[in-house]
Amino acid sequence: MDSRAQELLRSPRVAEAIRWLRSHEAWITRQQIRLTQIPAPPFGEERRARAFRALLKQAGYRAELDETGNAIAEAPGETEKIVLLSAHLDTAIRPPEPVRVRREGTRLEAPGICDNGAGLAALLAVAVAFRAARIEPRLRVVFAANVGEEGEGNLRGMRALAARYGDRLDSVIAIDGASTTHIVTTGLASRRFEVVMRGPGGHSWADAGAPSAIHAMGRAIARILAISLPQKPRVTLNVGAMEGGEAVNAIAARASIKLDLRSESESALADLENEIRWACERAAADERENATGAAKSLSAEFRALGSRPAGRLAADSPLLAAVRDADRFMGFQAQCHAASTDANLPLSLQIPALALGAGGKGGRVHTNAEWYDAAGRVAGVERILLVVLLAAGLAG
Repeated sequence: MDSRAQELLRSPRVAEAIRWLRSHEAWITRQQIRLTQIPAPPFGEERRARAFRALLKQAGYRAELDETGNAIAEAPGETEKIVLLSAHLDTAIRPPEPVRVRREGTRLEAPGICDNGAGLAALLAVAVAFRAARIEPRLRVVFAANVGEEGEGNLRGMRALAARYGDRLDSVIAIDGASTTHIVTTGLASRRFEVVMRGPGGHSWADAGAPSAIHAMGRAIARILAISLPQKPRVTLNVGAMEGGEAVNAIAARASIKLDLRSESESALADLENEIRWACERAAADERENATGAAKSLSAEFRALGSRPAGRLAADSPLLAAVRDADRFMGFQAQCHAASTDANLPLSLQIPALALGAGGKGGRVHTNAEWYDAAGRVAGVERILLVVLLAAGLAG
């Protein structure tokens, strides 16, 4: 019995879209390099968003930037229901400027080249293939390069898209990173916050004995790392950034850390956050109690940086069935996984959503040594095209 993916390929326009992808592999790589070389740190995605919008316009779309900074184009359908295909614009770390992609054969190296340069290239390729082959979907297909997925962005781009389209959203497919072996169907809840220690500061000799914000933060980190993390449900924590102090010969008046907590259980995260708050308060108290100088004031402050809701795609979801059908047709064997992606937000709103890789391979993500190998990329993009069409259907 023919699969639905095989049936799709009987459409001359779908077959033409596949041919376009296969004949434009070099072009897809060039666009990935071009976009990656435009810095897009959290809250600094505008230049890359404008470049992406320009590429959509070149393909014939009436593309726009919304108020949040997302670059959006639409393929009209027979109904007002929407299949949203998205890829985030931002990179996790602030890359050096200028960003230069190093290339050796199919291997590319640069911060953000995989996460999410590969995803942006796949999104663009599918959108352009739609126009080149004049595909007419049954459901409207929205292509969005969105802001705010990484770091402290707190999914602001996806939140804006969900608010804009509301109950018209039939399903959401996020493209994030590389690979064809993962299907993200469970959205990990996460909480991110900053802890700041503030003290009087002073001279390292004249004011010796005054409480130090850095010493207090060191005590806090030691207490935080001593917390026993549950495995069922699994919970992780990471101290991802720290700073503080004014000079080598000054008692620090300020020190701060930023933490990332993740779990499938939001209640487990709440429990961990309470433990971390207690650990920091206790560390500040210990530093005050150990102070011998006249000034003994020192406080711990907490500031929320973001909160991502959890969610899970039903095992019998038609969207997951579409991915499985495309994978059987293409010979892929992908497993369902949990991760924190743009799919978290629609899943939390009971909108069917998942995240897929863009094909190829990648590694050292979220570092300056990030890499992506484009070998096999086109098969991954074909898979995304088929999933979108299986979800949206063809007109007529």
